Amino acid sequence: MSENDVTPVETTNAPPAPARERHDELVEKIRAHREAYYQQDAPLVSDSEYDALFQELELLEARYPILAGQDSPTQEVGGEVSAAFAPVTHASRMYSLEDVFSLEELDAWLERAGANANRLHPQIPVRWLCEVKIDGLALNLTYRDGKLVRAATRGDGTTGEDVTHNALTIADIPQQLAGSGWPAEFEVRGEVFIATEDFNAYNEALIEQGKAPLANPRNAAAGSLRQKDPEQTAKRPLRMFVHGLGRSRDFPITEQSQAYELMRGWGLPVSPYGRVVESLAQVRDFIAEHGEKRHELIHDIDGIVVKVDDLSTQEQLGYTSRVPRWAVAYKYPPEEVHTKLLDIQVQVGRTGRVTPFGVMEPVLVAGSTVARATLHNQEVVKAKNVLIGDTVILRKAGDVIPEIVGPVLALRDGSETAFIMPTECPSCGQPLAPAKEGDVDIRCLNAESCPVQLTERVAYLGGRSALDIEALGYEAAAALTSGPGEDPATQGGVILPAGPGPLHNEAELFDLKDKLDQLAEVKVWREKRVKGEGTGKFDLVPYFFTKATAKKPSVPTKSTQKLFDELEKAKGNPLWRVLVALSIRHVGPNASRAIATRYGSMDALLEVIDAGNAVEELSQIDSVGSIIAEALVDWFKVDWHRDIVTAWQAAGVKMVDERDENITKNLEGLAIVVTGTMENYSRDTAKEAIIVRGGKATGSVSKKTDFLVAGEAAGSKLDKARSLGVPVLDEAGFGILLEQGPEAAREAALPAPEGE
Repeated sequence: MSENDVTPVETTNAPPAPARERHDELVEKIRAHREAYYQQDAPLVSDSEYDALFQELELLEARYPILAGQDSPTQEVGGEVSAAFAPVTHASRMYSLEDVFSLEELDAWLERAGANANRLHPQIPVRWLCEVKIDGLALNLTYRDGKLVRAATRGDGTTGEDVTHNALTIADIPQQLAGSGWPAEFEVRGEVFIATEDFNAYNEALIEQGKAPLANPRNAAAGSLRQKDPEQTAKRPLRMFVHGLGRSRDFPITEQSQAYELMRGWGLPVSPYGRVVESLAQVRDFIAEHGEKRHELIHDIDGIVVKVDDLSTQEQLGYTSRVPRWAVAYKYPPEEVHTKLLDIQVQVGRTGRVTPFGVMEPVLVAGSTVARATLHNQEVVKAKNVLIGDTVILRKAGDVIPEIVGPVLALRDGSETAFIMPTECPSCGQPLAPAKEGDVDIRCLNAESCPVQLTERVAYLGGRSALDIEALGYEAAAALTSGPGEDPATQGGVILPAGPGPLHNEAELFDLKDKLDQLAEVKVWREKRVKGEGTGKFDLVPYFFTKATAKKPSVPTKSTQKLFDELEKAKGNPLWRVLVALSIRHVGPNASRAIATRYGSMDALLEVIDAGNAVEELSQIDSVGSIIAEALVDWFKVDWHRDIVTAWQAAGVKMVDERDENITKNLEGLAIVVTGTMENYSRDTAKEAIIVRGGKATGSVSKKTDFLVAGEAAGSKLDKARSLGVPVLDEAGFGILLEQGPEAAREAALPAPEGE
């Protein structure tokens, strides 16, 4: 079992360092993906990959509840609002849904919800409204006097984005309701999607035009609805089905299924797949029926939604901080297939970790073609008892991550061979070994000269959690670290750099604009779908960094100039981002923020590191500890690492954070938890405001918590703080705490609700 394979257990023990590091990494990745999806209209991963990260985060927090702080995406609904669209406050909050992944979990939920419903209304038989879970984008429509007045995305559940102009281009959405009898004003919730047939036809048309096809229906629908130009939205075959109500006035119904019939009569698009059933057995029948034909429906689905149909019962059952207590989403179990394990190869990461992965005959599983799956490390390969040449059981855990479950032993014919972990790096040929005694993972310790490690580090430093250089993706990083004009080597479908290229190490990153002659022969290799070969067929096509003109032999292309501009902008990043960008093992965004807040400049940090007692001093910083401190000090002991910092400083990278010297350390020794949404503070700015004044921005409420700062939708942390007698501050009280200190803040604390 790898360090990331966790089993949910109730424990308050401090998590081990690998678990903390993975938690920080997951939080940063999920936040980056949410920003890309909700604000940039450019998803970094598919919906299924995002779900996999989120599920892993939930499992990790289930094992170590102390990690589930206010920084965790598991405490939130949806994403943030993009500045590209006007914010819209929903009349009633839009919630997410609780997910269950087995029929046993579903039965337990249904029995609990049914018992609560019977207790509330013993005279009303519990009826269940079953619907297919559309894989699309949630949308809230507001009608006033029968006219569509606003369409908004879910956003964070409280505030969404005004996409009215784009929604008007969707033919399914009526701008004026038909018939009569509608409420004076009401909200309709639904899902925007692209039908499977329309998606395939649209992609075929794009391929015929020589354009890149859309990735998948879910991301295509989301990106289409959030186009800045409605004319572009109108070109996409978007559709919508409604599946719920928000705030409404004078709605003459008692059951949600009745609302569907009324809305259908008013011309609103209601899904044809919904059904009201009377028993848990009938719920199971609905799930089985649609599981068998899930690939035959109008649109993609990823599960079944089950709701209590009676509206008064829904209202009394209420909500948690994230989900309604009267609805649940059942996710279909992983689809399993058999395929041939052709080979087991290894790949090298940015810190030198060497990871085996299976290369398989491509196979369709859970709606996508899979040809490779990670095997984590050599111990996992042994534990799964897989041999090269085996017919293996492949599944997507939660319909998400390709996983080799194990071999089909009855099909072995004796030709299979065991996997032997290489002793030399496949990229640079240097010996592989554990970083230190006792490590399960083996690494390439040739960090300076290993081409793949350099490529991975360069790609990482361009990421959103580091220097945030959009034009420096993996393809560009591979090209810059590859030999001029060389075709890329491939390994299991992964493009590997041939090395060396114009970028010999990170130290030269900000000097790229002075290397136009070397860039002239460098190609960025990207996949392009092969016309007429069907889905999944690609060629590698080269794109160049420069072009020749009559006056100059090499001038940057438009995309290259964008890279230069973004590199120049990246020089102004705060110190914590620079520390993340250096790819120091164990030093993630949280630790980097704490270190940057403590020292304020790279020179001050280096002075401490060179003084001789750095590990002891750094270990005392919250979010750091001895493991991170040792890794940081060890990294800076290496000469070529120091050269990177020196070169970046010489190139003008800002390594000093501006500080307000008038800020006093008036929060020293205080543990403060921030939860909910505030108008003038984001999570990062609230945390930094606490840390810079000497306080600890902790993630969970306990008897040691000095203050809870509660914004909108504070949730369960507010309840726990009340039960423990922890002073609770609103946003105004938080301002008093920051400016006047704890004594004044205690006087400004919110009174406990009556009855407590």
